Amino acid sequence: MFELTIKDEFAAAHRLQNYNGACENLHGHNFIVELSVICEKLNETYIAIDFKELKAILKEILNNLDHRYLNDIGFFKNTNPTSEMIAMYIFKETEKRLSSSGCRPSKVSVWESQRAKATYFEM
Repeated sequence: MFELTIKDEFAAAHRLQNYNGACENLHGHNFIVELSVICEKLNETYIAIDFKELKAILKEILNNLDHRYLNDIGFFKNTNPTSEMIAMYIFKETEKRLSSSGCRPSKVSVWESQRAKATYFEM
């Protein structure tokens, strides 16, 4: 197995409902996202998946979140747009886009600050 990891970022606003604290108020973050994928095989050039292709996939997903109020996005309508749920959203969206590539996401980490991140993966 091969694991490849890329990073990107986006800025967005959200508020956490039913949260007793400052995060219940409207606020924003400059989120940093780490996406890791695993691939079983290499192509004839000995590449699992081109980093350029992987970066384009992540950029497309993040463009749907960038400079948005996350609470208004369909995936988050019935939940809170926490770092945990943002990581899950990015994982699921990546999974859809990689379905025919021979690769799959292994984990997604979302940093909401330099000292706090949440990671989503499936066993």
